[in-house]
Amino acid sequence: MRDPGEEDAGVQVGGDAYGGVRLASGRRRRPGRGPKARRRNLLISGLLSVGVLVGTGVVWATPRQIGSVDAGVTETGSRGAMNILLVGVDKRDDLSRKQQNQLKLGRESGQRTDTMMVIHLSEDHTKVTVVSLPRDTWTTVPGKGQHKINSAYQFGGPKLAKQTVEQATGLQINRYIEVNVLGFIDVVDALGGVTVCTPVPINDPKTGLNLAAGTHQLQGPQALGYARTRATARSDLDRIDRQQQVVSALLDRALSADTLANPARLAAFVNSTLRTVKVDPDDGLLGLATQLRDVSLDDVRFADVPLSDVDFKSPTGESAVLWDRTGARELFRRIAADEDLAPAPTPSAAKPSASGTPGPAASPIPPERIAVKVKNGTTITGLGARTKQALVAAGFQVPGEPGDTAQRDHRKTVVRYAKGREDSARTVAAAIPGAELREASDVEGIEVIVGSDQPKIKKPSATATPGAKPSAGPTPSTKTATQNICKK
Repeated sequence: MRDPGEEDAGVQVGGDAYGGVRLASGRRRRPGRGPKARRRNLLISGLLSVGVLVGTGVVWATPRQIGSVDAGVTETGSRGAMNILLVGVDKRDDLSRKQQNQLKLGRESGQRTDTMMVIHLSEDHTKVTVVSLPRDTWTTVPGKGQHKINSAYQFGGPKLAKQTVEQATGLQINRYIEVNVLGFIDVVDALGGVTVCTPVPINDPKTGLNLAAGTHQLQGPQALGYARTRATARSDLDRIDRQQQVVSALLDRALSADTLANPARLAAFVNSTLRTVKVDPDDGLLGLATQLRDVSLDDVRFADVPLSDVDFKSPTGESAVLWDRTGARELFRRIAADEDLAPAPTPSAAKPSASGTPGPAASPIPPERIAVKVKNGTTITGLGARTKQALVAAGFQVPGEPGDTAQRDHRKTVVRYAKGREDSARTVAAAIPGAELREASDVEGIEVIVGSDQPKIKKPSATATPGAKPSAGPTPSTKTATQNICKK
């Protein structure tokens, strides 16, 4: 074993003459912080700086390793609350025809905006909030009129993309980070793959992805297909959920002992991520990365933009989505005010502990992680289909077509659930006011039997449980990176 004062081998970024990544000795250990802790802090800092997108990477390097891009960012700083616009682009020019065919990407050249996220760092840089902007958002692109938000990049590159997001959200963008999502394949492979879970089967010939419902270990090409496919009921909205799930899995994998204690894997991960990133301003984010060293997975929270219409038809005939103006305005107001979006504990959700005293409230299961089977318990024609449509609009997965119960005289809507699925059932019941919760031995997951009461289905809030009192104001739907991680 080494003495505490002995020099330690570590990962150096930009340590050689070519600005590359190398494993070398010569960094003297700081008192009280070992090599594993230092590497962990570097990974957290890098991942959260580029943060929270499929293909995110480590960006504590110098400008020689990270590419630069002009997005028109004028006000920067490494301290205080900060808004980062992260744009994922689909750049195919450098791919061979064999690679394009393998990934089923087509042969078009150029760049397309694949993903847009706003990452907010709290004033003390201890909390990270990530808001995914649906690529089909119908909005005003400055100087171009009404278009989908992802068209801004095609019209005017990074500058217009930044201006469009600032106008739509009311937030000032302090940093711009651009990632080529196709480089994400190498990032995933460098980490040895990621674990994902899908509540419904996915079969997408366009991406070559074919997964049964359940948990899967995916390598780079499959993980890219999983993050990009729109072949599920809610199309781009489901895709956002999958991307957030993959990002959380990447964070979890990067911070695992398998990576931190493996210098070769760590170096491969750093090298692969650096190749995907361009930034504005071109300062390497060194100071910011240092300040983010204590952020954990529980401190990274994903929020969804409230929507009023998920099936909007634009004047040009395009399928798009519209934001709920009031809800979106409140969400971005709270972010601009640096308010914590974490939901307050709900007393009614607290479970008794072994001593008989209430324990902490269980984290609610988000709708997009729940598959629901629908049965029509009445003679009302089309009630099952309408209920499925409403549940899908509320964020749930509803595979297959609704069926009918043997007896068609159900007056009250019932949410039936298998043993151990009570938390998921509570989320479903929160979306169906007045529904009865009932554990059933003949149900494998969650089943909704629709009664003649024909309840109006709504999207549950992050804290909603049956019997809970409504909050004073709107509560955005959020979940942490920890809640997003799929267990093997």
